[in-house]
Amino acid sequence: MTQIEAARSNRITDAMHQVAQKEGLTAEQVREKVAAGVLVIPKNRNRDFEARGIGQGLKTKVNANIGTSPSHHDLKEELTKLDTAVAAGVDAVMDLSTGGNLDLILETILKRSPVMVGTVPIYKVVSKLMANNKTPVQMTADDLMEEIEMQAELGVDFITVHCGITRQSLSALKGCNRIMGMVSRGGSFIAEWITANKKENPLFSQYDRLLEICRQHDVTLSLGDGLRPGAIHDAEDRAQISELLILGELTRRARKAGVQVMVEGPGHVPLGRIAGDVQLQKRLCDNAPYYVLGPLPTDIAPGYDHLVGAIGGAVAAASGVDFLCYLTPAEHLHLPTVQDVHDGVMATRIAAHIGDLEKGLPGAEDWDRRMSMARREFDWETMYNQAIDPELARKRRMQTEDHDRDVCTMCGDLCAIKTFDRIIL
Repeated sequence: MTQIEAARSNRITDAMHQVAQKEGLTAEQVREKVAAGVLVIPKNRNRDFEARGIGQGLKTKVNANIGTSPSHHDLKEELTKLDTAVAAGVDAVMDLSTGGNLDLILETILKRSPVMVGTVPIYKVVSKLMANNKTPVQMTADDLMEEIEMQAELGVDFITVHCGITRQSLSALKGCNRIMGMVSRGGSFIAEWITANKKENPLFSQYDRLLEICRQHDVTLSLGDGLRPGAIHDAEDRAQISELLILGELTRRARKAGVQVMVEGPGHVPLGRIAGDVQLQKRLCDNAPYYVLGPLPTDIAPGYDHLVGAIGGAVAAASGVDFLCYLTPAEHLHLPTVQDVHDGVMATRIAAHIGDLEKGLPGAEDWDRRMSMARREFDWETMYNQAIDPELARKRRMQTEDHDRDVCTMCGDLCAIKTFDRIIL
């Protein structure tokens, strides 16, 4: 029985109790939201870890992408990235590996990760084909479904599948005058397969088969946005909306089949359109949890895209996005380093917290209040402890000559707070 099936049967699972405790809700509140499909608990029945929820009324969650490439594949380094992301407070990781011993990499990450793990199964299918001098268009439906089933049996908690890339949505892409065309790697593989084989996307035509695999292992579907915009110029064209309409229908089918489902979103979106994008997704997909990359409200900041993503992510989270996928300083440039992973997680966690403040989630403002009170009292230890990155806060403070005084080197004895204390109002 999946989480959503249990919830509809009025059964409260251990995972629901864990989510309730972590979020400050009652278990019954969590059950009701899971039953309605507005909250998912990605937790494969074959893995044992502390469950976390994604969705309506919960803290905004953060995902970190890790994984190898054909030109750089070092399992030890990826495990260090995993540990770094977890230490930085991430809620989930996705293994997007495309180089090296892919089976070993995924198995090792699943065994080591104390948080939920997601994948994009088509990456491994295509990578294996190309390693054997074959092309993506030679993939069969069975290749893809068997890989998904194998990953489900291993314990993968959620999978990104580009079911909305169909002959219909590709026809909508024609004449859209996009600058970037398609920027979804998995989506582009499916699009190439459709056009070369003149057949429908097997993830769409055999969707019931996919749902049955996921239901057996309680794998959460993350319906990928293969036609997401890769430039702010390309946002909200008819191709993107056409795919979103399909994803809305597939969301309803998944829920009916007893499979948990969330929907992925862009991508590159002008700042003023982010809130509208979120509202549109929620309306078309019946308030399914929304999982967003960024979004990026400008295209001109390579090397700083973790900051651009945090700006867009804060607006998105405040508008109702439930799950933010981080960006790192390496985005658009190279495979992220360990430090990039840390910086990306921190930037995205800040964005998520700002969103939670705007949502008015219980306890969100209390964190800021504790920090403010500590600053008012020059309580440096509490400030370090309340900082989102305590180690960095302490390290920077200790590098100054005034670290043992109740001042900072910005103002010294010209401190405004000390001056205010001398004022008699």
